[in-house]
Amino acid sequence: MTTVDFCGIELRHPVINASGTFDAIAARRAFGDELWEWFPFAAFVSKTVTLEPRQGNPPPRLWEVASGLMNSIGLPNKGLAGYLEHDLPALAQLPVPLIVNVMGFSRDEVAELVTAFAARSEVAALELNVSCPNVETGLVMGADPDEVARLLRAVRPLTDKPLIVKLTPNASDVPAVALAAEREGASAISLINTIRGMALDPRTGEPWLGGTTGGVSGPAVRAIALAQVHSVSAAVQIPVVAMGGVTSGRDALAMIRAGATVVAVGTESFRDPAAGDRIAHELAPAEAKDRYPVRGRAELRR
Repeated sequence: MTTVDFCGIELRHPVINASGTFDAIAARRAFGDELWEWFPFAAFVSKTVTLEPRQGNPPPRLWEVASGLMNSIGLPNKGLAGYLEHDLPALAQLPVPLIVNVMGFSRDEVAELVTAFAARSEVAALELNVSCPNVETGLVMGADPDEVARLLRAVRPLTDKPLIVKLTPNASDVPAVALAAEREGASAISLINTIRGMALDPRTGEPWLGGTTGGVSGPAVRAIALAQVHSVSAAVQIPVVAMGGVTSGRDALAMIRAGATVVAVGTESFRDPAAGDRIAHELAPAEAKDRYPVRGRAELRR
């Protein structure tokens, strides 16, 4: 398989996990140390870490949709202190680079998280989840180019580690948001996050999910993801991490043809915990035989 230089991080292949879709610590408990020998991803992206602990949304949290899944998990996590004490020591043993996903409800909160992880040598890069509303303005950070620019101006000076900005697909002009992030020093862009959806209890007619609405993922969003990856990769010069319904090497190749440097697997890992490794092996011969130009791959190797 071809190695990939992603923001100065060497990956053994171009397939990683989407944040929150693969629990490496639980997987090691289930599969034992053998997991470290065949870890399915070339890098591991953590679940979202927030400053304070979060319980997440009340149950029920999942609803199956045609060709996909809708979740209303609500970002449960131990908070920064708990993550540093309990999760980071375990994840530092991974045989692949660790990328930590962080989210704050203000620029100051994100800055505190970035500062904390900037000091940790175990962390190769940070992914900024900008899909939350800024409590100071009420605007969803990732839906507004000015909000994203202000966030990057606040946190980019705090670390030399690569900063990957994970965009919401619900912005009116996603490429404009990506450009704003690039101009203020983002190292890479990742997209798409889940798309908001809703399900009703067939017996009562009331919202099924405990959080009322949830995020739709899986093959149901693949066409939308491909379109956004195509438009964003055409707008920016920094690497793009593509996700959204990737279930096979063919899907991964489509994302790379659209301009992605790295492809992330999410919902498929719930069905097949080894999906990352399988998709990487399916992708390798497909890339080798690909007769189509891969948009941006040459200049994105850096």
